[in-house]
Amino acid sequence: MPRFYGVEVDSALMLGTARYASPSILADAFRASGADVATVSLRREQGGGQAFWQLISELDVHILPNTAGCHTVKEAVTTAHMAREVFDTRWIKLEVIGNADTLQPDVFGLVEAARILADDGFEVFPYCTEDLIVCDRLLDAGCQILMPWGAPIGSGLGISNVRAMRSLRAHFPDVPMVIDAGIGLPSHAAQAMELGFDAVLLNTAVSKAGDPVAMAQAMALAVQAGRAAFIAEPIEPIDMAVPSTPVIGKAFLT
Repeated sequence: MPRFYGVEVDSALMLGTARYASPSILADAFRASGADVATVSLRREQGGGQAFWQLISELDVHILPNTAGCHTVKEAVTTAHMAREVFDTRWIKLEVIGNADTLQPDVFGLVEAARILADDGFEVFPYCTEDLIVCDRLLDAGCQILMPWGAPIGSGLGISNVRAMRSLRAHFPDVPMVIDAGIGLPSHAAQAMELGFDAVLLNTAVSKAGDPVAMAQAMALAVQAGRAAFIAEPIEPIDMAVPSTPVIGKAFLT
């Protein structure tokens, strides 16, 4: 099972709590997914009030507040401090958005905010790009986990740069890593796990599916299959055929 900052969670699937059609669908989707971590925006919690917080509490999952929508270091740090007070947790999913269209992280602000928060006792889950240098800087800043995007948030494109993700996983073999953003299909989630990542975090792929509960279950099965495949050590792809039936001992007819 994945372990984040010394806490072992029961599932490699992490779910967001935004954009569901109703609170009951959200709750049913979480139960179908088996997810043990829920990301919650401080803005969303305030918008839903006590009823929303009660719903999340009843899910009996680990809460991972995020700084969604923050575009500056100051805004992200302030939001993180507020979230720590509201949710009573040192965990924070740190987002510092650099581009309003792609929602790509501002990696310079991200590293700065991560250092500030880590020094203040937060356990930071940074939403970052797959760049090796950026990830190295985040680890130096005090992060003990990396959360590279697969593709832009909500795009459903899957993992856009598989080669870079494979390189990132190999470069930091002992660092817990979560593919965060861009997952649209169970096959995308399975691929992330097949690459050796520890977990997948998604929201839109479930919350906006035609049947969120069925999709949540499908995603749960996908991460399990992907993890099992990684552990099983898949064969390496090659450019030519290899017969599955050996020719040695085969009868030759004339």
